[in-house]
Amino acid sequence: MTTHILLIDDHALFRTGLAMVLEDGVAGVQIAQAASLAEAMQGALPTPHVVLLDVQLQGLNGLEGIALVHRRWPGAQIVMLSSHAEPRTVRQALARGAAAFVSKADTADAIVSVIATLMRGEAVASTVNGFADSLPASLADGVGTQRLTPRQAEVLDLLCQGLSNKVIGRRLNLSENTVRGHVQATLGALGVSSRSEAAFAARRIGLVS
Repeated sequence: MTTHILLIDDHALFRTGLAMVLEDGVAGVQIAQAASLAEAMQGALPTPHVVLLDVQLQGLNGLEGIALVHRRWPGAQIVMLSSHAEPRTVRQALARGAAAFVSKADTADAIVSVIATLMRGEAVASTVNGFADSLPASLADGVGTQRLTPRQAEVLDLLCQGLSNKVIGRRLNLSENTVRGHVQATLGALGVSSRSEAAFAARRIGLVS
């Protein structure tokens, strides 16, 4: 079975090098490349099993693009890439639906191992050395039970801006009842009982700015 990987990174030399590493280390792999999210969205690409997404991109950055990738390819596993990742960035990426966070300084074997683990259907904790200890317990283990979905992360962002369910629904083209369901699920994931507590908790652990 062919494994389709989409690599989105604006450094051509890094893309080429990583593509060579993956082609050598992952059996039956096909690599598609894009220099930006806009290029990836506009291209007629095979549906990827894994999307390797750089945090620092020109235009829409990787964190902002997680939800966009999930909407285009709902079944794709997203692995974030970064040279200089802070714990807060890792938290945000995992909370928004990334399956793993990989440092560009990691070895080729480590990056290949992450891809192989995801293709086996197993969860992957962040591989950025020393970062997992600084994450909340609900995010550090890499398990999706407490992680927000991309849509819930969008709702949380708007909720923290003080918007009502009706206004959030208009912004995201959702019904008010659907928004209410996302809000309740988000409160449960954060372990809080009110919108104000959710906003406080989200800012405290770095899910929103």
